[in-house]
Amino acid sequence: MSRYPVTLRQADHSDAPRLRELWSDVLRKAEIGEQILDLEATITRAQESEDERLLLAEVDGQIAGAVLLKAATISPLNTEPVIQIVSPHVFPDLRRRGVGHALLEAAATFAEEKGIHLVGIASLSGSREANRFLARLGLAPQAVFRMAGTHQLRAKLSRSGVRQGRQLGQVIAARRSLRRAQSMATSDS
Repeated sequence: MSRYPVTLRQADHSDAPRLRELWSDVLRKAEIGEQILDLEATITRAQESEDERLLLAEVDGQIAGAVLLKAATISPLNTEPVIQIVSPHVFPDLRRRGVGHALLEAAATFAEEKGIHLVGIASLSGSREANRFLARLGLAPQAVFRMAGTHQLRAKLSRSGVRQGRQLGQVIAARRSLRRAQSMATSDS
């Protein structure tokens, strides 16, 4: 049991500026006003959907953390239902008060209400503390989600293609040399 009473509630539009502060590292790169508009749209969508919840955790009346919960499928190919736990964040000065546990408890409750037996979460690869917390709760890695800018990928692919072409040519030349050597060894015998 937590020493600090954590209460949960659904987010409303007035919470968007504080959510922008909390989730600043995971929002799209844009002006603050645009990020707040994005969050207001997310709040509206969660309020109107039976398959989404945007929950805030409060400690002593102040927002301490938040999470977006979404009923979905594991992937477009694997249609097993899962509750996606999206960006459970806790403000640094309010950590170690049971807020993270409360947010994940809400995810488990939402999954049970929906009759879904799996929960999934993505965490930032560099967030050592968050990854340890999730591992302690039994959430094991299942995949690695990698991202790159389109321009960066295109540049790497074009350079990689040139190298692969050269490598292929080198492999073919090496095989020819090997065949010649084998052919000469066979004819000498």
